[in-house]
Amino acid sequence: MDELIKYAPALLGGFLHNVQLSLVCAVLSLVLGTILVSMRVSPTPVLRAAGATYVNIVRNTPLTLVLAFSALGLSDTLGLSFSKEPSSNAFWLVALGLSVYTASFVCEALRSGINTVPLGQAEAARAIGLTFFQSLRMIILPQAFRVVVAPLGSVMIAMIKNTTVAMAGGYLADSAFVMKDTFDQTGASIPIFLGVIVAFMVITLPIGFFTGWLANRLAVAR
Repeated sequence: MDELIKYAPALLGGFLHNVQLSLVCAVLSLVLGTILVSMRVSPTPVLRAAGATYVNIVRNTPLTLVLAFSALGLSDTLGLSFSKEPSSNAFWLVALGLSVYTASFVCEALRSGINTVPLGQAEAARAIGLTFFQSLRMIILPQAFRVVVAPLGSVMIAMIKNTTVAMAGGYLADSAFVMKDTFDQTGASIPIFLGVIVAFMVITLPIGFFTGWLANRLAVAR
């Protein structure tokens, strides 16, 4: 137990790195997912095809392969670098890979919300002279976001849990890596497992409750 207390700061630090990674990926994946769904519902065939191809390929690719490609393909082969500091560079490479992966699920959640918006509203927007992207930005997407608050919450919860495989992209500061290192040092597994599980539940359970409550508050009467 004394050894566990000794390594508690390291475990907490690893978990905070997961939280930081989650916050960055949440913002990036929402932005990229919104761009992707705009492409998927675009009247331009090339944009629709590009968006559909991206989503179908990325969301059916294992996340560990996406992260490995970020580390090995983008960094080692193509020389992409975000920082001269190895840990910082690994962080942003993992954030990029996880955001690219999560964005495909955000896109599909938003597309399901767009499908609930009455077609007549889009036709009315065109009738008053709005372009496709103007009607999407001012009329369709605001309603779509209200409908898919709960599904987006589920996507974000899954993304937070997916940060535990960050070491597949070479980021060796997350909770999973620190937990493994602590196993090797202390030989204690069950208390550490339970502690990390509780830490993630402290983050994910409130998100689930909040997005469920918010979805009910923002529900659109049909």
